[in-house]
Amino acid sequence: MKSSAQLPRPIAVLVLVILACSFAGNHVAARIAFDHDAGLLVAILFRSGVAMVALFCLVIWRRESLRFKPQAWGWQLVMGLLIAIQSFSIYSAVARIPVALVLLVVNLAPIMLALLTWALGGPRPTRTASLLMLFILFGLALALDLPSRLSGSGEIDTNYIEGLLFGVTAAAVFACALWITDHRLSRMPGLVRSMLTIMVVFVSAASAGVAGLVPNGMSLPTAPAGWVALGSLAILYGAAFSVLFTLVTRLDIARNAPVMNVEPVAGLILGWLILDQVLGGIQIAGGLIVVIGIVMLAYTKIPDRQLSRPPCELKTGKRGDIRTADSQV
Repeated sequence: MKSSAQLPRPIAVLVLVILACSFAGNHVAARIAFDHDAGLLVAILFRSGVAMVALFCLVIWRRESLRFKPQAWGWQLVMGLLIAIQSFSIYSAVARIPVALVLLVVNLAPIMLALLTWALGGPRPTRTASLLMLFILFGLALALDLPSRLSGSGEIDTNYIEGLLFGVTAAAVFACALWITDHRLSRMPGLVRSMLTIMVVFVSAASAGVAGLVPNGMSLPTAPAGWVALGSLAILYGAAFSVLFTLVTRLDIARNAPVMNVEPVAGLILGWLILDQVLGGIQIAGGLIVVIGIVMLAYTKIPDRQLSRPPCELKTGKRGDIRTADSQV
């Protein structure tokens, strides 16, 4: 399939901002669904089901081949299972702490990927990259209000701790999935890889629901607002993912991908407007530090190419495919 002419940069940036807001909106909708007793697995099934159908249609439209080496299928299954765990973890975090904080914690994935790559024999992060990582961690500490929480003498907020741990788990698992993407599945077209990953997520969530592995995981919403939220999260995620793949050859992803890092900012604004989730001034400043640090890390020229991409892993190959496991999967 031939690439189309690229969109003017202002329009491309606007499209990416809208997509980032859509991805953030899906998490806000998920929180509304959870507040109306929807189960975690039900939300995952709604989101992955719609995305799976959309990606399947794109694969058929683009006539992508499904012929790969036998070992690739094994790694694809492993990556799908990792993203299934990531999906469960990120929604579990959303159900417990503000959406903006969850998205900021998940932004630790690029740092974890860099350290994982180094541990497995890859290049050591440069001094610039290391300083940016510390800058990001400092901002995250402020965003999570760790200083006041650690100095406080009151009772420990178990929901907050659990949400934070689920967010860290989501980031760590996603970093492992990104490593597999680059080192074991790099020859597989990004569209096909994403479709197969979503399929594994859907089947895993359905299997866990049938087996009763997650308490109340298959609970349905008890109010109309919950059903609207479930539909909204599925449509927002599925539509954003489909548009992203449809326009990828026209968005100059290699240059504009860091724009997608406005997602935590969008989560902060939407969480405030819709969920009445208000963060303090220091937390907002910390969140901005994290976003700035991630964008700087994405633009930093580092020998290890895995440090030069934003957390949503938007990277174009020779055919203009998105080589992605996407942070929202």
